[in-house]
Amino acid sequence: MNIKDNHLTLTSKVILEAVSGDPIAMNCVLNHYQGYIVSLSLRKDYTEFAKSPFYVDEYTRRRLETKLMEKIMTFNITR
Repeated sequence: MNIKDNHLTLTSKVILEAVSGDPIAMNCVLNHYQGYIVSLSLRKDYTEFAKSPFYVDEYTRRRLETKLMEKIMTFNITR
């Protein structure tokens, strides 16, 4: 991963390694999208005893991570 304009970007090398099944590269891709996945997994807590009005739905988070990994593994790099 390169640091560019204070943002972490995925290099084509990391993406190609993730597509080929490298677990470290796959982890880099998942870490890159972790904030977005967590924001999509936020749910409102309607209980009166909640410390925070929102919580991360772990089931949804894992489903999104799994779907991302599936799409990475089937990504066609020759297009």
